[in-house]
Amino acid sequence: MKTPTGLQPLIEDGMVDAVVRRLKSGKEASVFIVACGDQVRCAKVYKEAQHRGFHRLAQYTEGRKMRNSRDQRAMSKRGRHGRRVQDVEWKNAEVDALYLLAAAGVRVPTPYLVHEGVLLMELVCDAEGHPAPRLNDVELSAEQAGEWHAFMISQIVRMLCAGLIHGDLSDFNVLVGAGGPVIIDLPQAVHAASNNNAFAMLERDVNNMRAAFGRSAPALLDTEYAREIWALYEAGELTTDTPLTGRYAADTTAADVDAVLDHIEEERREAEFRQQRRQEADAA
Repeated sequence: MKTPTGLQPLIEDGMVDAVVRRLKSGKEASVFIVACGDQVRCAKVYKEAQHRGFHRLAQYTEGRKMRNSRDQRAMSKRGRHGRRVQDVEWKNAEVDALYLLAAAGVRVPTPYLVHEGVLLMELVCDAEGHPAPRLNDVELSAEQAGEWHAFMISQIVRMLCAGLIHGDLSDFNVLVGAGGPVIIDLPQAVHAASNNNAFAMLERDVNNMRAAFGRSAPALLDTEYAREIWALYEAGELTTDTPLTGRYAADTTAADVDAVLDHIEEERREAEFRQQRRQEADAA
């Protein structure tokens, strides 16, 4: 096939020998199967910012630390340079997340390099050696759905323990490889500790997995993992080995407003009394 413009620099620099075919084209990027010596890999060519379909960018990038303060200032001014910096950071975020999560034991494609805005990574394949299908294209038995749902919940927990939330997890960005589910598409990964939208993103990821696997195993639709996981995380008690139940009992104890107001009034009176004593002491 004709070499896409975005892949030309990798061919010229000897990182890619040939483009085999286009694998998919999405809202954020086009993905190609490429030959690298005797290896077949995957090349993700990000679309320019003005051609992307991803919305609410600020919700995902909140709390991300820039590589230097000058770039941070440029982004805050929203000028041409700032938009260019933001675009580069968006692309770099995925490879950073892939390396971090791979080291944490999360099942993601192995990243190899980023060059001229192109991410070169492992091509995830099925048991027959063909490019792995997406989860939404696979028919599951109830037993398989239950097993893979448990695995995906463990992966979400492992990601959170590494400090990240996928932020856009669904059955469209989970591949079914030879060894089971593989998580893809991470440029929007959310930093859990510094993003005010973190819980909402986590809850959506978890509930999307519940809905996806619940189509084959309806019993999963009654689970409530998101709030259970988040409560453990906030309490500093979440680990990759923490047993989960899929149940969460919210605290329904009503606040004793009258007691709070009485305490405030008592403190006010004591403050007035101390102030009066100081005035009397000063007058003496």
